[in-house]
Amino acid sequence: MANTVLVGAQWGDEGKGKIIDVLAPEVDVVVRFQGGNNAGHTVKVGDKKYVLHLLPSGMLHEGKQCVIGNGVVVDPAALAGEINELRERGIEIGDRLLISDRAHIVFPYHGALDACREAACREDKKIGTTKRGIGPAYGDKMSRVGLRMGDLLDPEFPQLLTERMGEVNRVLEAMGAEPLDAAKLITGACEATRVIGPFIGDSIPFLDAAVRDGKSILFEGAQGTMLDIDFGSYPFVTSSNSTAGGACTGTGVPPNKIDRVLGVIKTYTTRVGEGPFPTELTDEVGELLAREGNEFGATTGRPRRCGWFDAVLARYSAMVNGFDVWAMTKLDVLDKLETIKICVAYECDGERYDTMPGNIRTLQRCTPVYEEMPGWQTPTCDCASFEDLPQAAKNYVKRLVELTGVKLGILSVGAQRKSTLRIE
Repeated sequence: MANTVLVGAQWGDEGKGKIIDVLAPEVDVVVRFQGGNNAGHTVKVGDKKYVLHLLPSGMLHEGKQCVIGNGVVVDPAALAGEINELRERGIEIGDRLLISDRAHIVFPYHGALDACREAACREDKKIGTTKRGIGPAYGDKMSRVGLRMGDLLDPEFPQLLTERMGEVNRVLEAMGAEPLDAAKLITGACEATRVIGPFIGDSIPFLDAAVRDGKSILFEGAQGTMLDIDFGSYPFVTSSNSTAGGACTGTGVPPNKIDRVLGVIKTYTTRVGEGPFPTELTDEVGELLAREGNEFGATTGRPRRCGWFDAVLARYSAMVNGFDVWAMTKLDVLDKLETIKICVAYECDGERYDTMPGNIRTLQRCTPVYEEMPGWQTPTCDCASFEDLPQAAKNYVKRLVELTGVKLGILSVGAQRKSTLRIE
């Protein structure tokens, strides 16, 4: 398979974990390129469910090499816990994992700072952060005061962390929080390093060699386009580039070695946390989507906000990512609906918007312009091909393709691996 960047096209939770799991057997290397353990990829294999937060989903496939790239921020304790859990469930890591020594570390003090800042915000200004410390860790990276995974292996690591803790504790105390014990943090990091230390190394020459040797690479993104720090619904976003461009800066693989970009998108829309959501449904239809789609965050367990498919958002996402093909998910969630709406444009202050406005206050005032299509009111989860779908379901999917300008490559009609229709 070609070198492929896989990106979420909405506000995250589009089903990227499942699509990565479906594609992993066709590639040699799976690379996670951004985000931290604030993301969660859920994969169902038979009657077993796996939720991965830092490990690439390719770890579930024997023989696949997995890389955590330099663009990821890593909580050592969380990663060690994930590795141990997979081992306990019979999945051997072996030498299949490489963690970039350039990836920045998330420490407990980052979580403490995260919680303090969120608590200090006015209710209407809260971001809805997971409080996992991801934003403060990326902040340290950009401020050039962060510690990186390679530092865990340095004999001077205790001194480096102790020095950093001096400034951090002064900030925490100024925000009304208790200072943290540097010795305790050092002990915890060293314990985690006993598990993850053997996997830390230089991922840049490894990935360069993989490209030169003609191996196929799947670049795995977390979150979604509308949570991108630059292109998302700022400030209600994450702290990294979750769009396709992040695959290069987050791994060191140059742009001319990327062959295609695959966008994962639900056939309706969800988001977790705060921020504008033009097509949000707070009625019984929204409740049905949440119930049928099991819409709860894989990382936080928070219920997801649900709404109709937003073609304005999808077109914008295609614009900034350059999608070659869609992987559409959760069509089966719509099976019971008599009528389905699609947002084809926004209206705000008498003006029509066919693409996403950059000003958050404008987006907050936008109202959706809908068109309606008939539902199919029959199960789709057992359909083995696109042609097996009810005609109304086929018409709906074709309309989404027409409105977004991106061709369909994969259509998911259920949570299982087998419930995946390959169109391309």
